[in-house]
Amino acid sequence: MFGRRLAIAGVTALVMAGMGGCSGGDTGTHTGGGDHVSTVNGGTAPSPDTVFGLRDEVRHVTAVTTRATRPHLVRQCTDATRRAKHTQRTGSGKRRSNRTWYTTEHYQRCAKVRHGTETYRRVTRPEHWCVRLDDVGGDRSHDDVWYRVTRTTYGDALGTHDHARLRFTPEGSGC
Repeated sequence: MFGRRLAIAGVTALVMAGMGGCSGGDTGTHTGGGDHVSTVNGGTAPSPDTVFGLRDEVRHVTAVTTRATRPHLVRQCTDATRRAKHTQRTGSGKRRSNRTWYTTEHYQRCAKVRHGTETYRRVTRPEHWCVRLDDVGGDRSHDDVWYRVTRTTYGDALGTHDHARLRFTPEGSGC
């Protein structure tokens, strides 16, 4: 029984190793962030979500905030007591007895209570950065597509010329 399981495990390992050899030449590790901007001829291996095309325009949409109020909570503690029960067992067998006594323990009872209000800045529209591409995916008819990107990708795209080839992983579509 054990020999058969060992043989099956060995065959499984050989099949997995053979399939791993057929998976392609990419030996690098991939991380989840992968929003690197590069030219088509340069640098990083594309992930499935990577888009490429010609840089058309970049846009920075600033955050919009407003003043709002919320309850101001303060931690307030009061002295309190509780009755504690103590038990002591003595003896064994038929001569076993229990002795019980009570004491008063002092502790602090704390709770958050409302103490007026406080003002803060509430974000009504978050800040985001966008890049518009032409010839998306090499298709000349697929123009003027906006992609929401990270701040570093936006900075890299801002530093390139118009109609430069860009490749990046977008955070979302539309702007």
